[in-house]
Formats: sequence, C-alpha cells, structure tokens
Amino acid sequence: MAALFEPLTVRNLTLRNRIWVAPMCQYSVFKKDGVPTTWHLVHLGSLATGGSALVISEATAVSADGRISPRDTGIWNDEQRDAWKPVVDFIHSQGAAAGIQLAHAGRKASTYPAWGYEQHGTVPAAEGGWVAVAPSAVAFPGYDKPRALEVSDIDAIVDSFVAAAVRSVAAGFDVLEIHAAHGYLMHQFLSPLSNERVDEHGGSLENRARILLRTVGAIREAVGDDVPLLVRFSATDWTDGGWDEAQTSTVAGWARAAGADLFDISSGGNVTAKIPLRPGYQVPFAEYVRTNADVPTSAVGLITDPHQAEDIVASGKADVVMLARELLRDPHWPLRAAHELGVELDYWPGQYLRAKWD
Repeated sequence: MAALFEPLTVRNLTLRNRIWVAPMCQYSVFKKDGVPTTWHLVHLGSLATGGSALVISEATAVSADGRISPRDTGIWNDEQRDAWKPVVDFIHSQGAAAGIQLAHAGRKASTYPAWGYEQHGTVPAAEGGWVAVAPSAVAFPGYDKPRALEVSDIDAIVDSFVAAAVRSVAAGFDVLEIHAAHGYLMHQFLSPLSNERVDEHGGSLENRARILLRTVGAIREAVGDDVPLLVRFSATDWTDGGWDEAQTSTVAGWARAAGADLFDISSGGNVTAKIPLRPGYQVPFAEYVRTNADVPTSAVGLITDPHQAEDIVASGKADVVMLARELLRDPHWPLRAAHELGVELDYWPGQYLRAKWD
C-alpha cells in the first residue's frame, strides 16, 4: 500500500486516504443570503465520488459581515445549516468525510467576487457592500479602510465561530476547520503587519494569538471530544517583519494544547508580496511546522502529480496532502493516483467501474 492511500484516524474519525480536498471559494450564492445551492451539492459531491477522503467546503462565513464577498456561503443561521445537510449526506453516501471551513474575512470582507464582475476591491454600500472590520484600522492594499474592532466585538466574533461550529455539527459535518490564513481575520490578528493593537490582543505573540486560541478552546468545549478540529495557517507573509514559520510553529503547538488536531499549512495573502511559485512550494513549511511543533500537518500548493504526493507523505514531510486546482481539473484525481501508484481501491463508484484502467 502506498503511503498516500493509508487510512488516517483523527480523534474518532478514520479517513480512507491522505488525499483531502482543500477549501475553494466558489462565489456562487447568487441570492447573496449565504445559503448553499445545488452548485455546492454537485461541486462538492463530484469531489467525493472522485475518491478523496475528506471534502472541505469553501470558506464559509460565521457572520454576514464576515463574508469575503456577498456571494459566499454562510453558517450563521439555521436556514443555511439545513441547506448544508443534503450536501453533507451526499458526500457521506460516497464514503468520504465532510468538512467545513469556518471563516471571517476581516478587512478583506465585502469585496467583489473573483469572477463575474469587472470591478475589483471593496463593494460599495450602494451595491450591497458593508464596512469591514479588522484588528486595526489598516486597509489591505486596494480595499477600503476597515473599522478597528472593540474588545466587545472580539468577544462576539468568538461566539459566532462557536455558534457556527455547533450548527456545522448539527448539519452533519465530520470535521471543522478554522481559517487563520490568507490574510483573513485570524491571520490579521496573528501578523504584526496588520495588527497594531496595544491592548491584550496586540503586541506580543501571546496577545496576537489570543483570539485564535480562545476560539479553538471554545469550539472544542462546545462540540465535545469527538469532532476533529483543524486550523489553516499561512506559514509566512513572505515579507520581512511579518508572520513567519517560527511563529506559526509556536502557535500551532499552543492551538494543539487548546484542542486542535491537525494544521493545514498554506502561505501568504495578508499583504502584497512576491511569492516564488514552484511545484510543492509550500511543502517545506508543512514539514517545518510538523517537525518543530511536533504536530500533524497537511501540505497544499501546486501538488499535481501522484508520485510527488506520495513522496510528501511517505517521506514524512506532511501527514496529508490537500489538493485544490488539480481537483477542479480532474475531480477523480485520487482514483487516477491509485492506478498510477499500483493501488487497488474498493471505493470506486459502482456507476464508474466500467471506466477503471486495465
């Protein structure tokens, strides 16, 4: 058995292999009410039929003002919770586990979707936009200036993550992920480039990590001991004086102690920076955090070849690989990877058996 296809148990959940679907924003809630649609059922369902072990939803907002764009999914009310249930049920019917990424965009909220518009940047109020909030009143380049959060606002945000987690479990999701990467709210608190606060939520690393650690602990208490909880980090801002892999490792260790289980390691997104893209360019960050914090990690970013993915897991660089764009190109990549690595799977969809390679 190739390492890529060995099962992995996280808490009480056993996942059938080490190929997981990374969260991918779809910007497809055209009613702008946060309620997932048949697009989400078909999109995520196709990834489950393709053999991935865990299918994680797009960044799903814990509050209306936490959406990246007006067309994002949400989990801040019961109508959204109930609309997620058939999506989760179908994923389960294909033998995969269902995960949801809980997110608040912070200063990167109220922006135009990535497709369907010629405009970029902040959506004005006249077009349904809103004032974004952030640790500090520091704008992301090209976006409107956000409102700095009061301490009472921070308390409310923690509560919104907890309420969203409880709704997610009620909808049937097996795995929860806190989005603390790509320049969204939790990352904004972590990085000294976006957090200029002088209170208990700014300055030292302990203070900058406070909201994340509070959220991890509160979610763990609310959902109990059985539900796996992931955290997605950007390991670096790719900018001197910013967030980096050493700080990521330290906070990952603290988050593990607070109740998180595995860390999804990406990079960038908090400030404009030149990122040296190449195959597997973020894998060294996943390996660094895994080694230095002694925690399980997943690697993501330009992982496209089955042998490349097998090497990442077999060599111990990461425990899991997460794929995104490659799965958009080929939702059945895990089935193809098994063929190329000489692994016989027992979870081919019956409807597709005639397509198996000889």
